[in-house]
Amino acid sequence: MGEVVGAGLLAHVPTIVLPEDIRRELNHGEDTTLVPALHQLRSEVFDTVDYDTVVVLDSHWATTVEFVVTAQQRRAGLFTSEELPRGMTRRHYDFAGDPELAHRIAEQGPAHSTFITAIDDDHLPIFYATTNLWEFLGQGLPDKKWISIGVCQTADGEDNLRLGRALGDAIAQSDRKVMLIASGALSHTFWPLRKLRDHEASGVEHIFTAEAAAADAKRMEWFEAGDHARVLDTMDEFYRFKPEARFGHYLMMMGAIGEGDCTASGRRYGEYENSVGTGQVHYWFDRPESGFPRPRRTPADPDYLRQTAGPDLTAAG
Repeated sequence: MGEVVGAGLLAHVPTIVLPEDIRRELNHGEDTTLVPALHQLRSEVFDTVDYDTVVVLDSHWATTVEFVVTAQQRRAGLFTSEELPRGMTRRHYDFAGDPELAHRIAEQGPAHSTFITAIDDDHLPIFYATTNLWEFLGQGLPDKKWISIGVCQTADGEDNLRLGRALGDAIAQSDRKVMLIASGALSHTFWPLRKLRDHEASGVEHIFTAEAAAADAKRMEWFEAGDHARVLDTMDEFYRFKPEARFGHYLMMMGAIGEGDCTASGRRYGEYENSVGTGQVHYWFDRPESGFPRPRRTPADPDYLRQTAGPDLTAAG
């Protein structure tokens, strides 16, 4: 029987893959704490915990008609970001996938009234929410498998939790020990272009609003207390501050490890920092002594049953 052996909310912010001299130039001579924090996380967790597969809940990969999980045997190539091609240019990546687990995840969709497809196309694009963190946490560990699940831009909070429940069930039915990475930010509003260059330093004073920084601080307090129920119960309030991908990366992770039943306390790596208006931080949640709670059940959804009763057609072409 498989299980989740660790989970984290981690920042993939582009700054982390810039050369150190440029990072310091952007930050008044100081380096970001997010880079040494990832090195510490690597040495304390990813180099020491027994695990087989990393599942990245990728907030930069937006799908529309379903959740998609990568199912290639291997992913390798050079990544240039369409968003920031000067800062992330021809970044090398090369890692094994886990098609068996990917297909298990997709097979759990109906049990949770949600739509999940495993895709093994070698030409499927890859995003830096996956590759940036692999560079720090996976590079040099060739026996570890990495797969990604995108956020669905038409999904709401319940949909994201359903995906997570399917993920958690698939892991439990496998023989895999799995690390989960919710790759993304907290509040996520950028400064406008003509103001942006005044706010590239890491200081909290550069977060888009003081209210957004305060909302992030509340969530961090709850992470450290293991009060995930409070985070989930206040999502409508947090949406006012535009968390990245509507916080789908975190919600999917929590669906896999018990939602509000999970009381794993978070350990912060590095400081909470700004990135051109957005709130960035690394938190790691160790496996509790008795394991993470089992995923919750999803009541049968009449709309899902109706929509899937006919021929299996590809939505939106």
